[in-house]
Formats: sequence, C-alpha cells, structure tokens
Amino acid sequence: MKILYLTTVLPSGRRTGGEIASQCFINALKQCGHEVLVVGYQRPDDTKPKNDHEVVVEKRYIETQKSKFYPFLWMVLSLLKKLPYSAAKYYSKKYLAKVKSILYRDDYNTVIIDHAQLGWLLPLLSQKTKVIFIAHNLEHQLYEAQLKNAQKYVSKYIYKRETRLIKEMEDNLAASSKQVWTLTSHDSNYFYNQNLCSKVFHLPSIRTVPPKKSAIKHCDIGIIGSWTWKANKYGLEWFFQVVYPYLPKNISIHVAGSGAEWLAQQYPNVKYCGFVPDAQAFMASAKVIAIPSISGGGIQIKTLDAITSGSPIVATTVAMRGILDYPSAIEIADEPEYFARSLMQLLALDDRYGVSEVERTKLLDSRLTWSVLRRENFYRSIVRAIDSIESNDLAYNVNLPVNKSR
Repeated sequence: MKILYLTTVLPSGRRTGGEIASQCFINALKQCGHEVLVVGYQRPDDTKPKNDHEVVVEKRYIETQKSKFYPFLWMVLSLLKKLPYSAAKYYSKKYLAKVKSILYRDDYNTVIIDHAQLGWLLPLLSQKTKVIFIAHNLEHQLYEAQLKNAQKYVSKYIYKRETRLIKEMEDNLAASSKQVWTLTSHDSNYFYNQNLCSKVFHLPSIRTVPPKKSAIKHCDIGIIGSWTWKANKYGLEWFFQVVYPYLPKNISIHVAGSGAEWLAQQYPNVKYCGFVPDAQAFMASAKVIAIPSISGGGIQIKTLDAITSGSPIVATTVAMRGILDYPSAIEIADEPEYFARSLMQLLALDDRYGVSEVERTKLLDSRLTWSVLRRENFYRSIVRAIDSIESNDLAYNVNLPVNKSR
C-alpha cells in the first residue's frame, strides 16, 4: 500500500517525544511492507540530510521560545484564519501546494494526518481518500489544564480560545477519518464518540540497540526530558520545589535535556548536562532514574526508553500513562515525600548491598524482553489496522476502549 504521511516536522531526527512517536509509526508501516512518503517541515538549524522517503516543505521554526518574532505572526494568522494558535504555527501555502502537487502527481491509497494541528489539510483530500488521524494527545484537554492555571485575563482568553478551536479540529478529524489511532485508552475512549474505529496502539521504545550491561554509574539520580515542552517543565519544577527538599544533599543528581538552563549552578549537588547525544547511555549511567511528570497526555517516550535502559525507576502515575504491563524495578509515587523516599530506598539497595553484575544482567534482559514483545505487538496492531482498512471492515477494532458505558 502507498501511504502519504503528513506531519508537522520531519521526525527522523527524533528530537522530541512526539517526533519519536511519529517515527515509530513510520518504521512500523515500512517494516510491514508499505511504501511511505513523509511530508513535513525542518527546523532552521537542522543539517541532517533528508531521507529518500521524506519531502521537506521548507525550513521553519517549531518551538515558540526559539522563534524570535514569529509567535506574533502566528497569532495574527490564527485570528485571520480562525485557526488554533498551535495549528497556525504549521499553516502555510507552501504546505498546501506541496500536498496538492503530490496528490495530483501520484495516487495514494491512504493518507495519514499526524497531529491534530494539521487538521486544516483535511479539505484537500477527496471523500474517497482513506484518512487515518494519529492523535498523540487530547490536545484540548492539555489547553484546558493550562486554562485552569492561568492567572491573567489575556492568558485565560488565549487558552479558552485555543481549547475551543483545537477541540473542533480534533473532533472534525476524528469524524472524517476511517480510523483514529491513539496512544492511550483514555484518548481512544474520547474519540470513540466520533469514530467507532478508534484504536489504541501500545507504542514501543524506538531503541533497538541494548545498553552496555556493565555501564559505569556516573550519578545517583538521573532525570532527562525535553524541558521546552511546558508539561515536562512543570514536572521538573515540581521535582525541585517539593521533592528535592526531602532528599539528602550528599547525593548526586544529573539533569539532561535542552530547556532547563535555569538549573545550572542553582543546587550544589545538581549537574545540568544540557542536550546529550545518547539519552540511553545517560539513563544507563544513573543508579536510579526519576520521571517526575505531573501533567500531559499521550504516552511518555522517555518512560519507555528508561525501561529499556535497565536502571531502576521512580515515576509518577502520569509518567506511566499508557503503560499498564510494566516490568519490575519500577516504583510509582505521586506524593513528594514518598517520591523522595522511593528514590532513596532504591539507592540504598544499590549502595548498601551492591547490585551484582548477574542481577543487573537479569534485570536488563527482562526489560529488553519486555521491550521486544511490545514492539512485536505494536507491529501486529499496525498490520491488523491497515488490513481492516483494505477490507473496509469498519466494525473491526485492534483494541476495544476500556470504558464501554457510552
């Protein structure tokens, strides 16, 4: 099958969790034998050459914080076009022209719209086109949460408008698509009201190379994330505001990922590492990994990667969303004091008794087995979903939503 995959930014660079998730779907589709053409933007500083199956619309700023004066232009565009601000960021005549040209030049059995923010592309597609909508999150619920926390009138107006418009775009995409692909049962349950073919896909870790079993431990606690994303930033702030005070100051904490420069030199036992080229190696070098997420939607890619690193983990319930069958050596803690105590208990087991090489190998092997099985199940789900489109069996479901009382 020939598939046209329309996304925001070309995900092969895998710089954010959303890009990694998109690349997981693309890899699976190609692994299953489908021909996939991916269309999207590139960041201005992206020097990575595009792959043969990728089409670059243009170079474009993506993160609002690094976009100079463009946020003002996007806001004006969102008002003129009556688009959500988060969709206006990606709207362009070049993108529309590129998609028109591709569809005119070639036939595609299926078109995938990756992210609700590209809902403005839907009118370009004919009614005969088989559309799949990949919803990484329930976007309107994320903005609802920010609306509740907004203090100023202007902020409240912006978030209220964003919530309403992105919800309309999500609902329209879901109702107009053959299938809606989601990452959690919670999201699938919502879209089931607009589309009976709302399917849950248990995203695997994209890591295929196992970490070294004898990785040297460089720190006691490791924390990694893309801190330019507000939901991640709130979790990191929560950790240092309410969890950190319960931790002894003689333990070492390393924080990796761009966007947390404010941490540098602020705490005597905290080292801010910035962007690290190998996230897996960073996590494997920590005695314990902390994942202090307190908001957000979809599934957390860093949680999946942390599991495959082989290090023990302390995570919040939010961090484990969409991962129900997680393996051993993972502690769930939502209260600050309990979160800190769980970290110290895992550190004490490592320091006091020493974790033997045999134990580390056993733990890592079990994690890798879990990861491999999850990836195989993910691929099988993709095959069944595509097969159901080809057979036009609209009643088919890869995963029935958890909540049946509708």
